[in-house]
Amino acid sequence: MDKARFPRSFRIYLPLILLFVCLLLLLPRSGKFNYDYRKGSPWLYETLIAQFDFPVLKTASQLQEERENVGSAVLPYYRYNDSVTGEILSGVEHLNLGDCASFRPEIRRILAGIYSLGVLEDAGGLSAEVIYIQRDKRAAKYPVSEFYNVSDARSRLLSDLGQSCGRVDADSLCRHSGLYDLIAPNLFLDKQTTELIHDQTVNYISPTSGVVKAGTLIVSHGEIITAEIEQMLNSYKVEYENSLGYSGSPLLMWGGNALLAFALVFILFFTIYYSNPLIFNEFNRYIYILAIFFLAAVVTFAAERSAHLYIYFVPYSLIALYLSAFFKNKLIYPVYIVSLLPLLIFAHDGIELFVMYFVAGVVAIFSFGYFNKGWLQFVTAFFVYISLIITYMAFRLMDGLQGIENYRPLLYLGLGSLFSVAGYPLIYLFERIFNLVSNSRLIELSDTNNKLLRELAHKAPGTFQHSLQVMNMADAAARAIDGNVALVRCGALYHDIGKTANPLCFIENETAGSHYHQGLKPQESARDILRHVPDGLAIAEKAKLPAIIRDFILTHHGTTCTAYFYNKYLAEGGDPANEGDFRYNGRKPTTKEQIILMLCDTIEAASRTLKDFTAGSISELVEGVVAGKMREGQFVMADISLKELDTLKKVLKEYIAQVHHARVVYPKRPGDR
Repeated sequence: MDKARFPRSFRIYLPLILLFVCLLLLLPRSGKFNYDYRKGSPWLYETLIAQFDFPVLKTASQLQEERENVGSAVLPYYRYNDSVTGEILSGVEHLNLGDCASFRPEIRRILAGIYSLGVLEDAGGLSAEVIYIQRDKRAAKYPVSEFYNVSDARSRLLSDLGQSCGRVDADSLCRHSGLYDLIAPNLFLDKQTTELIHDQTVNYISPTSGVVKAGTLIVSHGEIITAEIEQMLNSYKVEYENSLGYSGSPLLMWGGNALLAFALVFILFFTIYYSNPLIFNEFNRYIYILAIFFLAAVVTFAAERSAHLYIYFVPYSLIALYLSAFFKNKLIYPVYIVSLLPLLIFAHDGIELFVMYFVAGVVAIFSFGYFNKGWLQFVTAFFVYISLIITYMAFRLMDGLQGIENYRPLLYLGLGSLFSVAGYPLIYLFERIFNLVSNSRLIELSDTNNKLLRELAHKAPGTFQHSLQVMNMADAAARAIDGNVALVRCGALYHDIGKTANPLCFIENETAGSHYHQGLKPQESARDILRHVPDGLAIAEKAKLPAIIRDFILTHHGTTCTAYFYNKYLAEGGDPANEGDFRYNGRKPTTKEQIILMLCDTIEAASRTLKDFTAGSISELVEGVVAGKMREGQFVMADISLKELDTLKKVLKEYIAQVHHARVVYPKRPGDR
């Protein structure tokens, strides 16, 4: 397809129309607070006056401080246990008071007075001055000073007993009789009720701190935004976007959304057009790009509408990996950036999120190239998380560490990074749905231990070795011009798979004494040679090889002529009008990878005929092959430039020279034959 022309097929534009309609229905239909501001910076817009009453929302730090203050002020909750008093008074009757037995009634009276007030159990350091006491199903607040603890109760007993029985050593009496040990608390801390009251008090803290009336000045033009002004602006923004809705004409709202939806589709179309217009010729790959973009948009709108923090859950780096599985970097990066545009337009803190996920996507694409198998994918997830944390902290530092105490974004970003690993296996489902071939699939197909390649090695060992050489040569060539290395390697291994149907027809598989073409007419030899292309297509289709691999079988000879047998035919007096009997009924290459394979296949085979491998002979061979293909018009449909062809020729010359370099002749030792 000519890069200067737009695609003319209506089926290219129909998916764009459907995408436009879907985006139009997804776009929010509520007001948006279209001001960008930051604490410490001047207010760059017109003076802002409140259009309606709105509550001032407390900041996260204010709420946390209030929770701490309220939590420390929660009163402990105690319950009476009347049975303790009875047990203690009954215990007095069993004390061995010796000569002081007459003091037993006085001891009971003193203890009864103490327990009428109450003895508190040790509450583990609670320092409240007021407590709740529940008795007879009623709870009331009392100063803690009105009650005894065990130590105070013993001191009161000692004091009162000393006054009533002055001639007796009260302390010795209490110790030897066990009276001190008899004293125990009858007021017990109810931890469950105390914690319940604590939780209710903390959780029911008001999230607001007053109301701003309509007509109140919020900020003036040029005024420096202080913490107080920022708090009012944040509160006004929340109320504006959540409660105000859209107050204008519905027609204007739909018109604005339509323009935004059109802009997104327009940008996506031209991103594809300028990155790789040949995508329009591969409808399944084109639809896949649109589907990935739509998926990113749906997730963005859904997360933003449900709760702002949920946007940190979304593994946007997975979108980048979904693209990198089937496309090259020159298309991946611009499409990924376009997929992040809904974040920039509609999300709170859109600029911050856009930068964070753009950096994470770049890191994911780079690291996944090295860590993409098994548990190593978690290494990629770790790198993605680190990049997100770094960019997130960079924005927090710019805000003067505001919001740094909120740990939830960091947790959500970590979970989102793990989702990028958990969600990657969906790529295999996408392969099926869109009939695509991922790089992982190409690597699997390139394993020479699979059934089809083992059969090639067994039936046509010479062809198999030729395919391996072509693969290595094509690998070097593809890297030099930024081709798809995994694709061209796979295509090289399967391009001659059709030769397994009749291996001895090809010279590389002939054994000593066998000459397949001896006695055959040139037309018959050419017919059998040409058949390896349709035979290869049949074998590939039966083995369910992807269409992108079958294309290499169809294009590796293009529409070229079997020159050896055609020239032999002409030498025997054949009619040039029958040239079609000697031409491959294939298809001319359309991609640079197919061009690479065509050249490497021909040059590798032709290099075997060289008598010497000097720089001149190698250069003449490569230049001749490339010029011959161009004369036959094999490159007219291919997406390859003259500069890339020059690079290919240089790389192929160097490769052949290295493979066929001169070797050192080792001298014979005495006695060697």
